Amino acid sequence: MEQKLKKEPLGKGWHINVSPHHTFGTDAVVLRHFANPKQRDKLVDLGTGCGIIPLLMLRDGKLQTAVGVDISKEATDLAEMTVKELEINNFKVINSDLKELKGKVEFGANTLVTCNPPYKAPNAGLKNPDSVEMVARHEVACTLEDIIGVAAKLLQTSGRLCMCHRPERLAELMSLMSKYKIEPKRLRLVCQRKGEEPWLVLLEGRRCGKVGLRIEPTLYVEENGEFSAEMLEIYGPYKEAYL
Repeated sequence: MEQKLKKEPLGKGWHINVSPHHTFGTDAVVLRHFANPKQRDKLVDLGTGCGIIPLLMLRDGKLQTAVGVDISKEATDLAEMTVKELEINNFKVINSDLKELKGKVEFGANTLVTCNPPYKAPNAGLKNPDSVEMVARHEVACTLEDIIGVAAKLLQTSGRLCMCHRPERLAELMSLMSKYKIEPKRLRLVCQRKGEEPWLVLLEGRRCGKVGLRIEPTLYVEENGEFSAEMLEIYGPYKEAYL
């Protein structure tokens, strides 16, 4: 693997291998918190990248099993390296197109699916000439409908799909969830600071769930030029690793 690798501390003695192509940001950390995993959850993380979402959950003693799926061999190599170094025995990493998961991941048996997808639609703006960056940021390897359609197959009845996306895609996101019988149940907006428009939306849908959407209080990342108290709580051990 010809990448400049770095070990990023996650707190509690855990770390994650990252590279310039495959790292993570605030959106992944916030999505992990929003997903609120349980100890008995069976997770599939679509577009797992370096594996940050499953690793944060497992670090905190959550999940019965975790599967991370990514089309990028560079990404899955990083995740597998971390799994081996930390000797994690309940996190499986799969290098695959998410549209070709039949026979690789059990369908209809998972309680939680997460996805931090490419935010840009196929026809949205100039594409990055770096093919790895392009797949990560633009819907060239899969569309939003592909992701939600696969999630519906992976989830058991009442299983949850938790995603983050740009606010301008919210109507499309909710429409596609409903199309695939994943009922939108929880919605939360994320703003950098008070007085600004949201830059991220968090949405949870439940497979074959009852109608009823709860809108949670807005999450503000900053207050008075510093991380808000809630963001510090969300970062938790990851932030403490740098103190």
